[in-house]
Amino acid sequence: MARNIVSIAQRPGVAAHFGRVFAMNYTLPEFLAHALALEREAAERYRQLAELMSAHGNREVWALFRDMVHFSTLHHDDIQRRVGDLELPRLQPSDYRWTSPPEAGLEASYEQLSDPFRALQYARENEVRAMEYYSSVGQSATDPDVRRLAAEFAGEEADHVDALDDWLAHLRNPPLAWAVSR
Repeated sequence: MARNIVSIAQRPGVAAHFGRVFAMNYTLPEFLAHALALEREAAERYRQLAELMSAHGNREVWALFRDMVHFSTLHHDDIQRRVGDLELPRLQPSDYRWTSPPEAGLEASYEQLSDPFRALQYARENEVRAMEYYSSVGQSATDPDVRRLAAEFAGEEADHVDALDDWLAHLRNPPLAWAVSR
């Protein structure tokens, strides 16, 4: 079975992602509709993680996730501005070219995500999936505007991965005062 996925994924306009195959040759309106959905989902996921960190009294990681809600919302709004007069398709769940939005995250329990380190790992995995999604779209798109925007969006997601990597390193090696106060 894996051999079939690899051979399908090598065809132009198709990419393999976590064992699933997605057609990635979008029109500009289709791509922008998917990007808006991805950023809405990212903001919602970060909002949930921020609430969880707040409930567990971790103000530092709460503030990071709150900031990530803000950045996701800004990115969504920026994409919406780029849409301008372009008419986007109204995508139903069955119209999306993914099984779940790249930033929706895999299943994780409340207990797992209440730990700041695990919550950051979860957020990082979501950002990596979003980065890979945009990269795949950019690599397989035939529309030059889709290629350009997908590469730009992949770069923004890569910046988010880097920021989360810094936080994960911080939690692995917290400053002495931070470690003692916890």
